[in-house]
Amino acid sequence: MPGKGTFAKGLHPPGRKGLAADAAIEVFPTPAQVKIPLLQHLGAPCAPLTKPRQPVVLGEKIGQNDAFISAPIHASISGTTAVLSAVTLPNGRRVRAIPIKAGEEQLSGKDLFRDVFGGDWPSSGLEQYAPEQIVSTVREAGLVGLGGAAFPTHVKLTRNDARPIDTLLVNGCECEPYLTADYRLMVECPSPILSGALLGARACGAKDVLIAIEDNKPLAVDTLSRAAKGTDVRVVELRTKYPQGSEKQTITAALGRTVPGGGLPLNVGVVVINAGTAAALAGAVLRDRPLTHRVVSVTGGGIVKPKNLLAPIGVSYRELIDYCGGLKPDAACVVAGGPMMGFTLGDLDAPITKGTSGVTVLTREDVARSIETDCIRCGRCV
Repeated sequence: MPGKGTFAKGLHPPGRKGLAADAAIEVFPTPAQVKIPLLQHLGAPCAPLTKPRQPVVLGEKIGQNDAFISAPIHASISGTTAVLSAVTLPNGRRVRAIPIKAGEEQLSGKDLFRDVFGGDWPSSGLEQYAPEQIVSTVREAGLVGLGGAAFPTHVKLTRNDARPIDTLLVNGCECEPYLTADYRLMVECPSPILSGALLGARACGAKDVLIAIEDNKPLAVDTLSRAAKGTDVRVVELRTKYPQGSEKQTITAALGRTVPGGGLPLNVGVVVINAGTAAALAGAVLRDRPLTHRVVSVTGGGIVKPKNLLAPIGVSYRELIDYCGGLKPDAACVVAGGPMMGFTLGDLDAPITKGTSGVTVLTREDVARSIETDCIRCGRCV
């Protein structure tokens, strides 16, 4: 589609991404304890594979369910498990969790970042990986959509002869106000995103690979465009509008296709994955690395120092906030995610999950309610 794609209607809420847009990704120090929920995805919850007081190492599988729509859970730190506990997720659901108390030996922050995102990532020679092998590896790694929906990625990538896929679309729009986790990942680590996109396309049978980015992220567009030279990946720039990052709107804007009501992207031959998911996919297939960490934006007018953190799954929201300097005096509301699609947190000690893209701290001014009148906003008075 020539020019910058878009979709009908939409909103233009204040972006407020400048708070954390220039904050390079930092590795969050290993916490004293994590609590890893056994349900972090759409689908069947996992059953624990560990017993209390059992030693585990980073990346070890600790939860599993054999149902097709499910995703295994892995230890995000090395240490010793404790008795199963119950935690309340931001959406209000109570689920079981495996506590892990940190041991003395942990991977350093520098080594962890290099292992997750650093080094060389091939964009050629990937035909050595069979589609079935990629899907199996992705499942074992516990990959889910990192844009927030947390749908198991292996389900999306599994081929269906009745509905062939021709395009894999990497969603780098990140239209949610405040959040910049995907933006920083695209700017700092384009290579694993490209490798993951190509591997995902091979798995699902797509011939075309696109990365869609909103035009309010020119540095990300430029970085990925330069990284994609010499590959079959195309970077397309879309007009900034909310909810551009919703997969059906992304498909319309980037490809000019309309997903039917009640339908799915596969109905129009498309698989959509998030930019962070693509990077995690590359790590799973090329480095045998399960999903144990993710980039989280800790931002908003009510946080002392907004940051983008590579954090272990299961660390508490409170610890992330404290690491960023804590709450400002006028902080009024802590949101898991962004202000449009997130959930207000009732318990800061709740753990982050695979689908946690950000922590947004809003001020009293941000959440102030305006006085409602009987005005119907017809515009006649102006």
